Amino acid sequence: MKEKAMKSHYSDPPKHQAVRRHTLSVLVDNEPGVLARIAGLFSGRGYNIESLTVSETEHQKHVSRITVVTTGSAQVIEQIIHQLERLVPVHRVIDLTSHGESVEREVALVKVVGKGESRVEALRLASAFGAKTLDATLTSFIFELTGTSEEVDRFLAILAEIGLVEVSRTGVAAMSRGADSF
Repeated sequence: MKEKAMKSHYSDPPKHQAVRRHTLSVLVDNEPGVLARIAGLFSGRGYNIESLTVSETEHQKHVSRITVVTTGSAQVIEQIIHQLERLVPVHRVIDLTSHGESVEREVALVKVVGKGESRVEALRLASAFGAKTLDATLTSFIFELTGTSEEVDRFLAILAEIGLVEVSRTGVAAMSRGADSF
């Protein structure tokens, strides 16, 4: 007897509903277990987290900002937002993708190993992408690149051809444009 593959509790979106990448900004109390509850909400319902960053933003008020990048149809994203809003330590949830224009950045630390022409090419590419050299030895470099996730992906794809050996990425940090605050 064949076993069925595990699926989300929610049915697949109808064919006419586009699945898009969304960046959600969540303002929460900075207390133990909050991140676990949010991650549990996603995993328990079969939603994928593509990127997750969290940091305290208002030390005096003990408030943190969580930025979550996920994908889904408009209906799924709406469900995620409503479920997040119902969690007790959550103050506010904004879908930066639907809210209007936003600025997104990610930091990547990238280690490249090579000699001769590979070293020269790594330095040339780092310069072309605006990456900063943080460490250099006779056989390796560590570069820091700040940019959109797509820019980081392009940089990594090119460096893979000349000696990329290690990557550490922060995940997306995002903020809406304009005078309105979160």
